[in-house]
Amino acid sequence: MGSAPNFVAYRGTYGAERPEAIASLKLPPAKAPLLRGARPRKVWRYVAIHAESLQICAAKISIGPLDHVFWAIWDRETQTLHEGKHNWARGVQMPDGRLLIRDKGIEAEFSLAEVDGIETVTPVGNSWTWTRKQGGINATGHVRLNGRDTQISAPAIIDDSAGFHARRTDWRWCSGVGTNTAGQAVAWNFVNGINDDPAGSEQTVWVDGVAHAVDPLLIATDLSHVQFADQSQLDFHQEAVRGHTQNLVLLKSQYSQPFGTFSGDLPHAGRLKTGLGVMESHSALW
Repeated sequence: MGSAPNFVAYRGTYGAERPEAIASLKLPPAKAPLLRGARPRKVWRYVAIHAESLQICAAKISIGPLDHVFWAIWDRETQTLHEGKHNWARGVQMPDGRLLIRDKGIEAEFSLAEVDGIETVTPVGNSWTWTRKQGGINATGHVRLNGRDTQISAPAIIDDSAGFHARRTDWRWCSGVGTNTAGQAVAWNFVNGINDDPAGSEQTVWVDGVAHAVDPLLIATDLSHVQFADQSQLDFHQEAVRGHTQNLVLLKSQYSQPFGTFSGDLPHAGRLKTGLGVMESHSALW
């Protein structure tokens, strides 16, 4: 598999010039080889759109040559969770700057006002992981659900990730959008267990579109809250949960992602006035 990577964790702006130590890696937008030794390449894009009436998420994931897609729509007005998943590229499309869902009689189409976002590169054993996060970008479009067409303009989160993650990877994740008591638009992305090296982690709070790095933090194992280095806390209030368990012998995954609201405080943003988003717990053997 080769020698250990000769770099420390890196954080920067996607599209900016990268340090020489990681310049030789096949980082996006380049495509890394399908395998590094016996370790398969993992690539995914996850999009979440959080409106007051509907919370929408969708993802396309590739593990080596295998593809998987999922989508979910939490209807906060009717308290109904709609979802679908397929072990091939069906029902979800993600052409540049767009999200399309057509599955189970549901149609959603959105334009995403993408920005550079932040990126991190983390050494993992003899290899690396990469991620790019865009927080609080605008998504405009519509959802046709149960014969009702809903026009939506709302903030979104995009998670692009790639690399050669450890064979066994466990992580907890928190992301959301909202406003603070000063009236500013805020978004956030927090994680434990992946891309969280303090030297260059993906921990981020966006305030009116400006990204701020956040010190190490702790996401509760029951996904009830996030505790920050200054002892302030972000609390999560679950409304619905989507989950997935898969056991394919060589590939195993146990995944839970609840939708809900947030209250409390954020580094760099202060007290939340409104907050919508997700928590996540994922254990993968891949």
